[in-house]
Amino acid sequence: MACTLVALLCVFQPILASPTVQPDPAVDAEVAQITAGPTYPPPTRTVDRRDLFSDAASYANSLLDGAPSFITDGVANFFQGFPTGEAVLKSAGISSTDLDAVPTQALNIPGYGNWTTAGWNLRVHGNIFKQPNISDDKINDLANVFLIDTSVEELPPSQSAQAVNLTRSIYVVQQGEENVTVDIGPAPSAGTNGEPGGGGGVTPPGGSQQVTLPYPTTDQGDFDVFVPLSDQGLEDGNTTGPPQKINVYVNGTEAGNATSYLVATEGLTVISDIDDILRVTKIYVPKEGLLNSFARPFTQWMNMPDIYANWSTALPDTHFHYLTTTPEQVTRNYMDFIYKTYPGGSFDTRPLNFSDVSATLSIRRFLLDKIFLTYPKRKFVLVADTSNSDVMKAYPALAKDYPGQVQCIFLRNTSATDEQDRFPYDTSGFEGLNQQMYMFFRVPDDLTNLDISNGQCYNASIPQNVTFRYQGLPFGIGESRKGAAPRLVAVSETRLGLGVVLAFMGAVALSGL
Repeated sequence: MACTLVALLCVFQPILASPTVQPDPAVDAEVAQITAGPTYPPPTRTVDRRDLFSDAASYANSLLDGAPSFITDGVANFFQGFPTGEAVLKSAGISSTDLDAVPTQALNIPGYGNWTTAGWNLRVHGNIFKQPNISDDKINDLANVFLIDTSVEELPPSQSAQAVNLTRSIYVVQQGEENVTVDIGPAPSAGTNGEPGGGGGVTPPGGSQQVTLPYPTTDQGDFDVFVPLSDQGLEDGNTTGPPQKINVYVNGTEAGNATSYLVATEGLTVISDIDDILRVTKIYVPKEGLLNSFARPFTQWMNMPDIYANWSTALPDTHFHYLTTTPEQVTRNYMDFIYKTYPGGSFDTRPLNFSDVSATLSIRRFLLDKIFLTYPKRKFVLVADTSNSDVMKAYPALAKDYPGQVQCIFLRNTSATDEQDRFPYDTSGFEGLNQQMYMFFRVPDDLTNLDISNGQCYNASIPQNVTFRYQGLPFGIGESRKGAAPRLVAVSETRLGLGVVLAFMGAVALSGL
């Protein structure tokens, strides 16, 4: 191990010698116009071109300009580099002629709508694609690429089937320049496939209508736009009240339905990450993360569903929004899991144009800004875990960038509860925030007996020990004496300290521990 550490320190020397440049926090004015904000007029019934994808690309560059490579390298990359278009056909050995006979499908992602002086605007977003007919032998070979130290043939039948199905959802061919028309109507139940229950809102008395999106899909098959709705049968949203659930069906496609939510101007929105906070993923352990994402059934993290169910009941007008930076091709399982386990709500995933590690780090903040700007009078509860470096940066920054809008920040301290999480996390962004606004917690029950509606988000009995620096470091640094509560100790952000941390993690990965 010692030799490996020395070797890896040499590898990281160029990184350690580079100056650390902080990304520019300013948001480009053009990006801010995507949705309504405190300094911009609310969306109107005139649908302007909201070029999400080109704006997001420039936004990504502004956020990551000059960022040191150890930040981007710290993100698990097994959800990167999925093939698209011609690359799929080539990998699968399928001709474009064979693809012509395949039906068109839609990934319709549950959206959210906001109320303006002109009525309701609904965000409709997703992807249009075709799924080629790939032979079983070929799809097994492709699925094995995503597995470590095992194969589809070695997995139990149920896990093998899930791995194959998920691989088929990855090897799809996106359809550009497609016109999209959706049918909208009241939703008696929540969920992308109409599963009963799910909470998260009420059914409006009407609202049935058909809407054609003003722009065709992008080259990568994506569509993402706010469209005005006819208000007949829909309740006004200019005050507080529960979200209204509406079904949105994409015409002419298979499985192109979703439940979206019309959210009132004022109220409370819970924005929640999914991996390692709502389900067991272990994203910080690549082998386990892959198996838990591609093969094993999604499993809730402890009794977290009880916490969300309680919030849904105790805070009846709350809107739930689930945000994952997982690529959109593999999010059907996520949506199915959420609506069978947690209150129904709107959804955000990573669009196809955000396909590399650097873009992954910026897409979360881009999508967070989007919803904050859409609801400038709502308050937000932000939930995630410390294994996400983008969360650790974005969540406290939102509290400072949108004064008065962040009600609570709840972060599961994965390094304090899972010894396999050896990745450090940076708490410097929380310096200066009111402790009543945020809490690092270890188990779901830590989130009980809080008065969230009145901004009491901190349980003084839960150890915090936040040092406003890098924490959760290896080599036993920060471990307390036997029998004492876990203690978090910061290490100075010197280049040498970070180099040792990176070398340690690299050595662990290479050794297979």
